[in-house]
Amino acid sequence: MNIQNVRRWAPRGKRVWLFSALALCVASAVRLALHPFLGPVMPGVAFAIAAAMVEYFFGLIPALTVMLLGLGIADFLFVPPYGQIDVVNRADIMLAISYPLVTLFTITLIERLRRAQFSAELIAAVAMSRYEMLLRADNERALSRRAVDETHRLIRHLPHYHDAIILLQAVDRNAAQGAKEMAPGRLFTDAHPDDIERLQRGLQPGRHRVRIGSGDGAHKLVDCICERFTTHAGEFLILRTVE
Repeated sequence: MNIQNVRRWAPRGKRVWLFSALALCVASAVRLALHPFLGPVMPGVAFAIAAAMVEYFFGLIPALTVMLLGLGIADFLFVPPYGQIDVVNRADIMLAISYPLVTLFTITLIERLRRAQFSAELIAAVAMSRYEMLLRADNERALSRRAVDETHRLIRHLPHYHDAIILLQAVDRNAAQGAKEMAPGRLFTDAHPDDIERLQRGLQPGRHRVRIGSGDGAHKLVDCICERFTTHAGEFLILRTVE
């Protein structure tokens, strides 16, 4: 896959150049501290390491800048005769050839690796985004299928238990009391008013006992069951007698 933005992996801004200058200063300080022990040996190693670190964290342009400035500092301070730029000898030529070659090879390799890493991260981010979209679509299909199944179950339930239904209540999840409206069934008028008031206040799925009036004016306890149905139109509670 060809990623167009793969070259823009490195950060930008003043912070990049500030840290690049800091890396160059640290490399110069370290080489100055080691100069009494190393003398003219390996004058550009510290600057090559600094350029490689700048390349890894901040990209190609700051690394090339550190490399070129490091070449000048190393040639001026650590290649004899020290502190002179008007004399060019074999040591200056060797440094001007070996140091850029090694440093360029190192930072070029790091640049390619960082671009490959950035490309892999972009592809992974795109894949994760598409995976989340597929999960959301699957969840929506599952919810829609569940709502359709519940609606079909409710449609089959109502004709079958029509004569046994006491009341049907629509549930509102946002309402404080839990229900927003109620539809009475055939047995609603025969139920005891106290039981109806109790059920309206807190009807919950499960088993209930309701006093149903008989022909002689007396009430008897009847076992009832309340079932919850979740449809695309909302949730419903149906209270019916148990046959």
